[in-house]
Amino acid sequence: MRKLALAALLAVLPATATAQIMPDRIRLMLSGRYAEVEKLVEKEIASDPKPKSAQLLPLCLAYGKLKRYNKIFPCLDRLDDNIRAGDTAMNDLEEMHRNSPLLAGLARLGSAFVGGEEMLKSTVVPFARLIRAETYTELREYDKAIAAAQEAFKAIPSRWNEERMFRVYALAALGVAQALSGRGAEAEKTSAALEAIGTEYPHGGLKQPKWLGVVRIHAALGNFKKAHQVFVDEDPDSHGFFMSFAYAVGGAVAGLGTDESFTAWTDLPLLFLKHKTELEVGKLKEAKEGFDRLLAKREARENGEIYWVLLYDRGRIAAREADWAKAIELWQRAIEVIEEQRSTINTEASKIGFVGDKQDVYRTLVAALFAQGRHADAFDYVERSKARALVDLLAAKKDFAVAAPNAEEVRKLLASAEQQEVEARAQVADASGVRSSEAKPAAVRTLQEQAPDLASLVSVTSAPLAEIQGRIPEDEALVEYYYDEQALYAFVLAREGLQAVKLDAQGLAGDVRALRKAVELPVGAEHEALARKLHARLVQPLPGIEAKKKLLIVAHGVLHYLPFAALRDDAGYLLDRYSLRFLPSASVLRFLRPPQEGGRAGILALGNPDLGDPKMDLRFAQDEALAIVQKVPQSRALVRKEASESALRQFGAGFSYLHFATHGEFNAEAPLQSALLLAKDERSDGLLTVSKLYSMRFNADLVTLSACETALGRIASGDDVVGLTRGFLYAGASTVVASLWKVDDQGTAALMTRFYEELRSGDKREALRAAQLATREKFPHPFFWAAFQLTGAAR
Repeated sequence: MRKLALAALLAVLPATATAQIMPDRIRLMLSGRYAEVEKLVEKEIASDPKPKSAQLLPLCLAYGKLKRYNKIFPCLDRLDDNIRAGDTAMNDLEEMHRNSPLLAGLARLGSAFVGGEEMLKSTVVPFARLIRAETYTELREYDKAIAAAQEAFKAIPSRWNEERMFRVYALAALGVAQALSGRGAEAEKTSAALEAIGTEYPHGGLKQPKWLGVVRIHAALGNFKKAHQVFVDEDPDSHGFFMSFAYAVGGAVAGLGTDESFTAWTDLPLLFLKHKTELEVGKLKEAKEGFDRLLAKREARENGEIYWVLLYDRGRIAAREADWAKAIELWQRAIEVIEEQRSTINTEASKIGFVGDKQDVYRTLVAALFAQGRHADAFDYVERSKARALVDLLAAKKDFAVAAPNAEEVRKLLASAEQQEVEARAQVADASGVRSSEAKPAAVRTLQEQAPDLASLVSVTSAPLAEIQGRIPEDEALVEYYYDEQALYAFVLAREGLQAVKLDAQGLAGDVRALRKAVELPVGAEHEALARKLHARLVQPLPGIEAKKKLLIVAHGVLHYLPFAALRDDAGYLLDRYSLRFLPSASVLRFLRPPQEGGRAGILALGNPDLGDPKMDLRFAQDEALAIVQKVPQSRALVRKEASESALRQFGAGFSYLHFATHGEFNAEAPLQSALLLAKDERSDGLLTVSKLYSMRFNADLVTLSACETALGRIASGDDVVGLTRGFLYAGASTVVASLWKVDDQGTAALMTRFYEELRSGDKREALRAAQLATREKFPHPFFWAAFQLTGAAR
């Protein structure tokens, strides 16, 4: 898209033109030097309150390529302000005129082909809309992408030379968004409309983008056979004489040197899809040769968003050839490329119609390493996959709380690390296409040294196996599960060493859902058989846990929703035999804060906040909050209107324990917006969201979430549940106790009261276990006692 308007203009300029006649920002954009475009234009407009569209458009494009999601929308908003104010002129012809009146005149004479100055005025609006559409597609906000593409249609100029061109690009953007959002029938209609657009002379230059758009839509629909047939029937990867001439002249004018350096940036997505479709339809020889050619290209190695997919698919071919050493090497290289990129939320592959799931690379590599008996390596990549998923989820967040004493310096390091990463990705990669860890930006390395907990949120980090092993007590075993619908692995790590086993994954999600459904009905014994079945599948085969008294469980996928305490065999429930605690990943052990000695009050309990609706009142939760503060000296209860986020921010850091007896709201589509519901006031909206927690510090020894569904999180990929528990751990909580389902109000009040009584022993895990066992005596059904899980430190 970045050459959509300019390629045609460049075609009418003499090949002897020099780089000086073209604005630097355009020349840099055409050569793919987006970080330099960003620097240059930001400097240009720094002191200009009303920058021109000629500056904003390439800047917005650069932000999109660099994944500057915090900058691209403000940039587009400023561009929209210009549009509304009537400033849609590009002004670059005026700049050309000052440098070379003759060439500017020739450009205007070429208006029969390109529309001249009027074209440059009229293209800003549809360009801006299409940039929005592509960005929303990357963010997987497909409804917004569809709306933006439809707005681009409305802005298409009526002149013949522009109308057809923008219809091609708008239909392609619309069709891909429709396909990826699951609107298959609409995407098929859009594809048919795109296919119907003629590319006869003088529209030959539209052949490639038209058929690329069709291929993208078919690929997004998962119909690789139909997508491949386009390459067989239409030969869309050829330019034709007119466009080849235009690119050659354009390369000369832009100072790019060769035709290949200009066209490779537009050819790469199309050639990738060509060989991708060959792979998917079984033409392995052609796909292998094609991928090898692309992997040898500098332009492919520099495009990390597509490069990792090339490496992954080439590894799939090696695996089919039973060349496992080659396959593992390629997948490891793909992961290195993935982990270089902090700011990538999705990938550019989504815009070309193929949503590449980065977690597929981790899953495939883990399976291969496990099959080769390389269990320690497999464990490391399991941890890295969870770290990658967390980084992806938080990629657009900037306002993290900093616990380090030099907080301002660390914030500057974070900003510098992001800038250095962008610049590093803009530089030419080495022959392998992967920069070594020593080449990691200096600010990133310094950030990892000075604020490792913050660094873990913005870069992929995992603790070495030996370090994790050294943090596990002798009487405890860490059990880490790794699950997808095809496979289930369990790694058991103890002081004695690492053991691993492949478990039965078939139907696991259905069994977990069935047990949850049975347990959440507090009558009958339907849960018994399901609990036994899952125990036999998930616990009984685990090696080396028989001699342990405690289990540290790192769940994955649907297992995050499983009440492990309620699993049982003939000897009883798992809770009878083991003390249990949980972690989102094993590497989090490094960041668990030890309890602080003295200096702070006891419990701050927020209970039954006034939510403005009597139906939301929790009478027993209020009684619970008032009761537990009687158990610990120097405690305070805030109820009804006092139980607000503002009060929490004001008083929270002064207490050792924070207790929330309120409702929780789980948002599966936007997990960072999952929240605890507190009372509204003039300073807060009453929603204590996960996103806010990453910007707060409490340093509490214990946070208890005595609410509905507060341990639930989105089943996504990698570090699946990034819910309130993970947010409170980052906010400094040493331990979080939370519930898996909507718990009984009265039963929970009794359990929590006993829990705080037992805390006097100093062991939080044993206190929760004792409270659960005591509650079970009065309420035998697991519904009443199995919902609560302890995440984090045991003491």
